[in-house]
Amino acid sequence: MLRRLMIHCVVLLLMVPPAVLADEQGFSPYFALDGADPELDRLPLKSTAVEVQVLGMIADVRVVQQYRNEGSRALEARYVFPASTRAAVHHMQVRIGERVLQAQIREKHKAQAEFQQAKSEGKTAALLTQQRENVLQMNVANILPGDVVDVELRYTELLVPREGVYSFVYPTVVGPRYNGAPGMASHKPLGWTATAHLPEGVPPATGFSLQVELASPTSLTSVVSPTHRIEQQVLGEGRVKVSLADDGRPADNRDFILDYRLAGDALESGVLLSQGAEENFFLALIAPPKRAAASMVVPREYIFVVDISGSMHGFPLDTTKALLRNLIGELQPTDRFNVLLFSGSNTVLAPRPLAASQDNIDKALKLLETRMGSGGTELLPALREAMAMPRDPERSRNLIVVTDGYVTVESDAFRLVRENLGQANLFAFGIGSSVNRALIEGLARAGQGEPFVVLNNQDAQLEAERLRRMIEAPLLTQAQMSFHGLDVYDVEPAALPDLFADRPLLMFGKWRGKPQGYLQAGGLSSQGSFHTEVPIGPAQVLESGQALRHLWARHKVAALMDEENLSRGYAHSQAILDLGLKYGLLTPYTSFVAVDEQVRNPQAAETATVDQPLALPQGVSNQAVGAMVPSTPEPGVWAMLLLAACLGGWMCWRQRDAR
Repeated sequence: MLRRLMIHCVVLLLMVPPAVLADEQGFSPYFALDGADPELDRLPLKSTAVEVQVLGMIADVRVVQQYRNEGSRALEARYVFPASTRAAVHHMQVRIGERVLQAQIREKHKAQAEFQQAKSEGKTAALLTQQRENVLQMNVANILPGDVVDVELRYTELLVPREGVYSFVYPTVVGPRYNGAPGMASHKPLGWTATAHLPEGVPPATGFSLQVELASPTSLTSVVSPTHRIEQQVLGEGRVKVSLADDGRPADNRDFILDYRLAGDALESGVLLSQGAEENFFLALIAPPKRAAASMVVPREYIFVVDISGSMHGFPLDTTKALLRNLIGELQPTDRFNVLLFSGSNTVLAPRPLAASQDNIDKALKLLETRMGSGGTELLPALREAMAMPRDPERSRNLIVVTDGYVTVESDAFRLVRENLGQANLFAFGIGSSVNRALIEGLARAGQGEPFVVLNNQDAQLEAERLRRMIEAPLLTQAQMSFHGLDVYDVEPAALPDLFADRPLLMFGKWRGKPQGYLQAGGLSSQGSFHTEVPIGPAQVLESGQALRHLWARHKVAALMDEENLSRGYAHSQAILDLGLKYGLLTPYTSFVAVDEQVRNPQAAETATVDQPLALPQGVSNQAVGAMVPSTPEPGVWAMLLLAACLGGWMCWRQRDAR
């Protein structure tokens, strides 16, 4: 009987919600619980203000995070937040009252050591680290009661048009990341993934503001946001100011997207130059040829790899079903296809691809309709199984991956795709309001395909149609660029990919000598040979060229990271570190650190650490975190219930023994 009692208590302990235990595990996302210490400010981040200046296709972004300690104890604030996948983060400063601290770029471990020393000495300090290409972490130590600390970040990014539309994307929230079940190959002890989240439906408590000023040498047309309600103010010819309008909903639980067009339908080729004290940089843009109707279409084969994990429950999976109905429902009779659904395990429609008959299409759609979304997100086993499926060598195979991307195995996935590049082109669809764009874009880049982001059911039809147009006739193959009369070097990328969509070819690099000569570009289009020439002269030199300097370095770092992912080692870590230090960029191996020289907290050892909770992305349910709903009792209540249950069982055992 005593043994049964012990088992009973253990079972009750296992019933304690993950929200209570996850913080000690340190590996998984969990729901934020109200703290028992009323003296501690649990929400030190009070506001985020974003100011964006866009000139043509280059965006300069200024982000100010304001931390205030409204409690009565000193604290360290820890905040995980998203970044653009193309951002070149090149500046950080900290303001404490009237004092301004300029952050320095350091090797990552040295920056961490400098921050920890300042923290232990009672100095206010801030540390910015890159956890992923699109995930950053801010630590601000020794925020005293009553302190107001403003942390300012600046970054530059390139806005690449797609089918004539430029899109500026500002991600506002990091979705909960599935870090693999213990014992699975995908499980890794990554501390940042143990981020506190607010339960579904609970809005973020921080203030959020955003404004964008667009400027163009030509008129701007169709300035719209598919994600937020906005207000526009015309500042002059080719200048528009955009700000968020209050529609009664939180603005920072989904990506902010702003789309705009330039006057005229033609996308023009061009070269931008910048001159510096030591180095000169260029950006070349070549507009693709017009699409021609394909007279012959190579027989195709589609493998749909679809995420049905817990984070896809509800709206994301409903949107996925709408996307798949459009993609699968419009297959041609000559096509073949298969469907692989994955969460913690895989479910396959058939052992090998099926003919796209109406009967088989109906079976696939019926299989999708029976799925609700639950379990983990084991992406790697799904990719391996999809790539190992028997294939017809006479058909062009296309892998279509559909997911929100809430995983931590990005590098492993990129490497797996690159190692199987000859098996298929890969197209990645990100589903939801705040997808992991680093995974979606990285998968497409590794698979020589294209990334897509589907925000809602309306987008599902549009993006499905765009994929069909893209696969039917690549616009430009065997693409090449060459400079004549201009001495160029350190050119990226070394080889140009095939061009699938109405978006330009891009090339970054450095140049020496005088700005002169011309750029020649060409390749094979569906209409035959294509080539174009762009003149180069002093008129192409920008007055302020720091943006090209940062963009070249950021692109170079991304290329080296791709090589590291493929080689499974750290062969390029020193080169990446050197680039970060030389060009003042945040990278996987460099961090920004700012330290106040004043000792402001003599009792630094008693400073509490607070993890700023994140909102769940719009449309993502509590199942993405896997903890109990917000009505779950507090940890103290669970302890009392457990104690009462064990005590009751013990009393019953004693009474029985007495009888």
